[in-house]
Amino acid sequence: MISVSTSGIKRGKWWEYVLRFALGGLVTAFAGVLAKKIGPGFGGLFLAFPAILAASSTLVEKHERERKEQKGLHGFYRGRHAAGADAAGAAMGSIGLIAFAVFVWKLLPGQSSWLIIAGATLLWIMVCGVVWFVWKWNPLRRLRSSSDEKEPQGK
Repeated sequence: MISVSTSGIKRGKWWEYVLRFALGGLVTAFAGVLAKKIGPGFGGLFLAFPAILAASSTLVEKHERERKEQKGLHGFYRGRHAAGADAAGAAMGSIGLIAFAVFVWKLLPGQSSWLIIAGATLLWIMVCGVVWFVWKWNPLRRLRSSSDEKEPQGK
């Protein structure tokens, strides 16, 4: 079930948000330098990288591990799985972003820009939804996840 939860905002500390902002800015600045040195097409590839993924993944892992440890459990595996799910979601969103970019690239010259952006946004939503649905209902993934080792308890 897809849902929205704001509980992660309450668990975050102010410095974690500063870290995300700083790393996102560094990735964006790096993409700008690459675009200036090599060309905008190449720099744009790096700008499309989810700028906060690096900081986000480590923070998600840390928060999940701490939640398990507060309950007296070892949260190492749970934290890693949560960070992996975060990265998988970013990859799914990036596939939608590629569809968005190609749509805009092919249709923007000579067309109404706001209609193209609206259409590209709808396409992004649809592509992300289809990618998520295929991932969610993939029987091979479900077989693998049911055969994974369970997390050690009480460490």
